[in-house]
Amino acid sequence: MITVTESAQQELTTYFADRDVQPIRVHLSDGGCSGMKLSLALDEVRDGDASVEHGGFTFLINEELAEASGKVSIDMTDYGFTIESEKQVGTSGGGGCSGCSCGC
Repeated sequence: MITVTESAQQELTTYFADRDVQPIRVHLSDGGCSGMKLSLALDEVRDGDASVEHGGFTFLINEELAEASGKVSIDMTDYGFTIESEKQVGTSGGGGCSGCSCGC
């Protein structure tokens, strides 16, 4: 359901080196003009969550989102974490940026 690349695992290990390890949620967030996108956040377990243990970390995802997204892959790039799903989830920006203040 959720896979984590070695580079993402290393970044999480570094981040939590001097912090208490907390569950990491995969969720849909507002991507501005790009529409909704998968993101990560620190969170607590909720009813309706699926959880996956990977490399000493607990990853949470709402069961409905897990079903809609299919397999999720978390990677680390020079620009931060990227979260890709097997199936398209959320919405695309479509329609341009009229009324958007994001500077596209």
